[in-house]
Amino acid sequence: MYLEMKDIKFYYNKNENNILDKFNLSIKNGKTLSILGESGSGKSTILRLIAGLEKPSKGEIYIDKKIMNGKNTFISPENRKVGMVFQDYALFPHMTVYENIKFGISDLKKDIRDKKIINTLKLVELLDYKDKYPHQISGGQQQRTALARAIVTEPKILLLDEPFSNLDTNLKHNIRNKLSKIISKINITTIIVSHDKQDALSLADELIILKNGKIVQKGIPQNVISRPTTEYTKGIVY
Repeated sequence: MYLEMKDIKFYYNKNENNILDKFNLSIKNGKTLSILGESGSGKSTILRLIAGLEKPSKGEIYIDKKIMNGKNTFISPENRKVGMVFQDYALFPHMTVYENIKFGISDLKKDIRDKKIINTLKLVELLDYKDKYPHQISGGQQQRTALARAIVTEPKILLLDEPFSNLDTNLKHNIRNKLSKIISKINITTIIVSHDKQDALSLADELIILKNGKIVQKGIPQNVISRPTTEYTKGIVY
C-alpha cells in the first residue's frame, strides 16, 4: 500500500472522546479515495494527520513505505511530499496566480522554477490568468490555482478538503470534470474529503463512509451509494 494509517488514535482534548480510535486506512499508489461523512465525523482530521499538521496520540502513518509518524518518529509537513488544497483555498490575496503557485518552490533556480510553473499553469488551464489576483478570477479558477500550488511541488499524495464547497452548483460539474482529468494526467494518489456523493461518483476509485471516526462502509463508490448497508449510510448518501 502507498499510504497506510495503522491503529491511529487522536483527540483534541483528553477529557473528550477520541476523534479517531484504532483507525486504519490504506490506499494503493495512483488511486483516488473519497471520504464521505457528516461534519465532525473526523474527515478533515484524517487529512491533517496525513499532512503532518496534527500528531496522532498513538499509531503509525506510512507514505511509500516510509514512516511519517510512529512512537519515536515525526516527519515535519514540509518533508512529507504531501500537497493539500484547503476548503477556503488559502490563496495569498496580495499575490498573483503565478506568485501563489511559485510560493511552494521559491527555493528552486529561476529557470527550473519558471518552467515548472508554466507547465502547471497549462495543466490547470490558467496560463492566460497568471498575472491576475485572486479577487480578479472566478471561484473555479481560484480552486485550480490552489490545486496548481499543491501539485507544482510534485507531491506523493494530494489531499483535497471539501474542494467544491465554495462553488456554485452550476460550476461543480464542470470543475469536477477538469479535476478528474488533471488527477488522471499526473497519476497521483489522491484523497478527497467531502459531504457530496457526486464527488465520489465523479472522481474516486474507492469510497469510505465515516461515522464518529470509524469506517462504517467502504467499496466502489457506485456500489456503496446504491447499496448502503446501514441506516447511517443511507442518511449520508441519499
